[in-house]
Formats: sequence, C-alpha cells, structure tokens
Amino acid sequence: MRILHTSDWHIGRSFHGHSTLSALAEVLHALVLQVREHAVDAVLVSGDIFDSATPSAACYTLLTDTLTELADAGTQVIVTSGNHDSAARLGFQSGLLRAGVYVRTDPLQLDQPITLTDEFGEVDVYPIPYLEPALVRHLWEGVELCKQVDTLTHAMGLVHRHRESRVAGGTTVRSVVMAHCFAAGVEATPGVEREVRQGGVDMVPASVFDGIDYTALGHIHGRQELRANVRYAGAPLHYSFGEQHKPRGSWLVTLDADGFADAQWLDLPVPRRLVTLRGTLDELLDDERFAADEDAWVCAEYTDATPQRDPMRRLRARFEHCALVLHTPTGVRAAPVKTYGERLQKAATDIERIEVFLADVRNGEGVSEAEREILQSMIDERVRVEARA
Repeated sequence: MRILHTSDWHIGRSFHGHSTLSALAEVLHALVLQVREHAVDAVLVSGDIFDSATPSAACYTLLTDTLTELADAGTQVIVTSGNHDSAARLGFQSGLLRAGVYVRTDPLQLDQPITLTDEFGEVDVYPIPYLEPALVRHLWEGVELCKQVDTLTHAMGLVHRHRESRVAGGTTVRSVVMAHCFAAGVEATPGVEREVRQGGVDMVPASVFDGIDYTALGHIHGRQELRANVRYAGAPLHYSFGEQHKPRGSWLVTLDADGFADAQWLDLPVPRRLVTLRGTLDELLDDERFAADEDAWVCAEYTDATPQRDPMRRLRARFEHCALVLHTPTGVRAAPVKTYGERLQKAATDIERIEVFLADVRNGEGVSEAEREILQSMIDERVRVEARA
C-alpha cells in the first residue's frame, strides 16, 4: 500500500500581509499530480488544514477543489483537525462527503478506524484530531487529562484496545496513526509553530506511538524523522523566513505484508523562493551580487550603524517582493557600564544631554562635529530668544 503523508496546509495563512492562496493552490495541484504519478492508495493530512478557526469562503473553496481532485485521482483521503482548525467547522459536513474522502474531528471516534485494503489484507487508519485537554477531558469520566501527553496517551490506549480486539478475533491488521502534536525530539522553528509550548508541558514522547506500523505526524513545519516509522511531513509551503532552508514536500510511505517498509521523500515546487539578504542599505540597493534575488521573497537585514530613512519603500524599488526589513547594525559598541540614567545625570549642559540621548538610541555612536555645531547653534538661538522674552 502506498500512502502519501502530508500536513499543515494552513489554508488562508498570510505571509507578511500577502495572501498565500494562489501559491498554495499551485503546490496542492502538484501534490495531486504526485498522487497520480505514484498510484497512491491513500492521502493522510495530519491537521492544521486551515490557519484559522474562521476560514473565509475562498479557503473552503480551495479545500473542496483539492479534495475533489484527489478523489478523482483515484486515491482515498483522510483528514483530521489540528490546533489551528475549528474541529466543529472542519467536520460539520463530514457525513456529506463523497465516498473515499473522510474528515475526522470527533474525539469519540478515536477507536473507530478507517479500514483500507490492499493485496496483503487490511490497514486500520486511526485519525486522532488535536486534543486540547481543557476541551476534551469531560468526554471520558474518571480519566485525568491535564497535559497533551495525557490526552494522546489516553487516545493511544483506545487505539491499542481496538487493535487487541481485532487480533483476539483472529484478524491480522496493520495500523497507521495520524496525530497533531509536538513530539519529543523534534526541532521546532522559532516563531513558526504557534501554540507550541516547550518545557515539557505539551511535549509527547515518541514512545506513545509504539506498536504502530506508521505514525503520520503534523504540527512541525519542517520534515523530520523521529524514527523510521514516526515522521513529520511539514508544511507544503514556506510560511516564514525561518523555514526558508527547509524543503517542501511529503512522504510516500510503503506498507508491505509485515507493516512499514519504506518512506520516500517527494519534493513539492516552491512558487517563490525565500532569501535573507544582509548588507548596508546602499549595498542592498545597488550591489550586483543581489541581482539574482530580485524576484524572490526578501528579508533584508541592513547593517548601517543608524536607522535609515524609509528603507522598505526604497528596497521595494529593487526587490518587488521585499516582505521584511530588519535593522541589524554591525560593529555595535559594547554596552556602557553606566546606565543611561547615570550618564544623563552626569551631563552638565544641554549639548551633553543631547549627546547622551543620541548615543543611546544610536547603539553607542556619538555625535559628529557637524551635528554638534548644528545642535549648539540651535541651543544658542533658544537662549537668545528666551533672553529677549
């Protein structure tokens, strides 16, 4: 059986104020072509289908079109909800979906797998929606659910109980689990995976998924392999500059008669690549070494000692898709031992007070002689005006 593992579509997410819908539509269409090319039997989408609990009509249209294309490609599709989704909104019409398309968002269906078949027999797929402890603990009386590890441990207990009942009945069934969580051992992208709280509160050990032939995880935006049969596929589109060096794609997983056999990475196209450029503002505006990046999404880090006037507008004259500008000065002087208040207290004249202020906001760069002359002339003029008053 060939399974395509994907996740974290985040339909509707913006990129520094720019819509990503058309780019995502292009990438998801490429994913459909992969399904056709590799004769995929099932596509698993492990959560965060939408980026918001209240997606727009255009977001629903893209999801509907993609699910239709996948079904027309001859594959079965199993979708479950992530922490960004509204489980109720994503799953409200699941009973009306065409044959072969399943959307699972109900925690009470954890022990009701979707059973697929191939030449070796049956494969039970257990889609586990994102389980927020505060929202689901009332569903199981007498079960203490305080942390993410509690909810997933309980969910996997239900899965294993169902598997054992199948074995007791004389049926040998391979099993696949879909889950949306932060598993121990993964490397998160700072500022990317929202609502990931580290420090152990929401961390789930990979051992929770022991005994399963393949675990298709979602939540982390870069592909990662915790074990040969426990993997993250990551997002199909770059949603931040922190992700720019991470490949986009999905896992093509093969199950044989004994369970997990192999996982092959399939690259997806990147509609517009992301780059981070660094230099003085003049270098970014004029240097030919940046010519090849003029059509990319650009994060510009300009290194001038002081903030420059209107850098975004000026940079967009060269880089149409400049999305982020950061002032990251080089050669900044070490922070003075004395605090700003202490230095200001020692300043005896108006010009000294202004110099202390400017040095503070300029990261230690003092006042030039020309600036000092202008400032002194302004102070002298103020003194003359006050003397005439």
